[in-house]
Order: sequence, then structure tokens, then C-alpha cells
Amino acid sequence: MSEKHIDEISGVETTGHEWDGIRELNNPMPRWWVWTFCATILWAVGYAILYPSIPMIKDTTKGLLGFSSRAELQQQVQVAKAAQTQFEQQIAAKTVSEIDADPSLREFAIAGGASAFKVNCAPCHGSGATGGPGFPNLNDDDWLWGGDLTSIQKTISHGIRFDGDTDTHVSEMPAFAEILQPAQIRAVAAYVWGLTNKPSDPALAEAGRQVFADNCAACHGQDAKGNIDMGAPNLADAIWLKGSGEDAIVRQVTAPKHGVMPAWSARLGQSTVKELTVFVHSLGGGK
Repeated sequence: MSEKHIDEISGVETTGHEWDGIRELNNPMPRWWVWTFCATILWAVGYAILYPSIPMIKDTTKGLLGFSSRAELQQQVQVAKAAQTQFEQQIAAKTVSEIDADPSLREFAIAGGASAFKVNCAPCHGSGATGGPGFPNLNDDDWLWGGDLTSIQKTISHGIRFDGDTDTHVSEMPAFAEILQPAQIRAVAAYVWGLTNKPSDPALAEAGRQVFADNCAACHGQDAKGNIDMGAPNLADAIWLKGSGEDAIVRQVTAPKHGVMPAWSARLGQSTVKELTVFVHSLGGGK
């Protein structure tokens, strides 16, 4: 039996291995670490026996306990649906005003409406409902067809200029290129822009006042504050749907663009429409 070699510097026995004059010290792992490592092995073996874990060709081992994460998830979903049923039934039976007046129902409706909004409405109105060119901002107080709960519900239910619903909102601004001279259109654009901004030519804007009174006031009102019964926008609030500036107004007066919003009642059902209504109204712009 060869004599054990002891390292002169550390005083630790070496393993007997030597590489280029360098010897390996024999420093075994601490006992507590070894026992912990063995325990983890035993734990893994026990887990593999008790729970589904070992992959097979088409499935996995079932485990002695018969646990299934999918079955557990289904149970949790069923419990959640059962808890929601009472709220869903109340929402189906009550009006949007009654839902909004009930704190618990309102909270539930806002949560459900927010979810439905992200899936169905955000592509046009934006994830924050701030809108974009041609798509209205739902956070402000500018409502073409009314911003109270009942009006919002009707708009969501039946849409705007949607051919598939006979109760849809319908309004169309005529193409004034066929009615007015280009100089008149430029004048009325200057007047409308001057309601909230400084017009490029004050004299031209003043001339457009009469053009507006003769051709536009019937829908937009003498004060240009719009008419929700006709879907005519307020022109005196500095909120522009189709673009701001005199040139943009000229283009809209000359050849108007008319947006289309689908009717959502048939697709989503009245309960979801009510939730959307309460959610949109809660954004702060509802009246």
C-alpha cells in the first residue's frame, strides 16, 4: 500500500492524482450537502411515482395520485363561472342605468366591458379608447349621437351607417362641391376654423359666416355646436374627427368622408353590449 501524500502548504491529503506537478487536494463535499443531494434524488423519484411526469409515446405516466393540472384548471373555471352567473343574470335583466347605479354590478360590467373592448373595439378606437384619424376619442365629451348611457348603448347595438341593421344611425353630409363655389367653400372653412382658432384671413372668415348660416346651420346649429339627433358634430369645441386646419375642412366640405361602425348586438349579445356601454361611459367622457 502506497503512503498517502500530504500537501505541505495546506496540510490536506491529496488524491494521488498529479498533472504537470500539480496535485489534487482531497476535499470531500460537506456531509450536509451530500445528504441534501440524496434527499432531492429521493424527492424526484417519489414525485415521478406520485404525479404525471414521465413522457411516453402518446401520453405521460398518470401517477399514483391521479393528479391532472388540466382537470384542476377546469374545476377552477367552473367555480369562477358559477360565481359570475349571479352577476350575468342581473346584467341581462337590468337596464344600463340600473347596472351603473349598483356598485358591484358596475364594477363587474366595467371589467367585462374592458375585456370586450380590447378584443372588438381597440382595433379602431385604440387600446386606450383615444381614437385616431377618422375614429372618435371615447374619453372626451364630444359625442355625435349622445354620450348618456342609453345613447351609447344604442350606438353600440345598432352601429352607424351599418347596412346590416335597420335601426342603425344614419346621417350623411352632402358633397358641397356640387352646391357651393370653391370660394364659398374656402370662406366657410375659414369661418369654421375661426370658431376655435385664428383664421388665415379674418375677412374671408367673416364672409363665410353667411355661407355657414345658409348651408350648414340647419344641421350643425346656428352656434355650430352640433345636433346629436342628426349626428352632426360640434364644430365649436376644437375637436376634429377627420382632420384639423382650414385645408382639412375644405376637403371635408367638398367631398365628405363618412365612417361606418358595425352593429354589435347580434355579434356580442345584449349583455356584453351593456357591459361595453358601462365601460365606455366610465372612461370619463360620458354624460
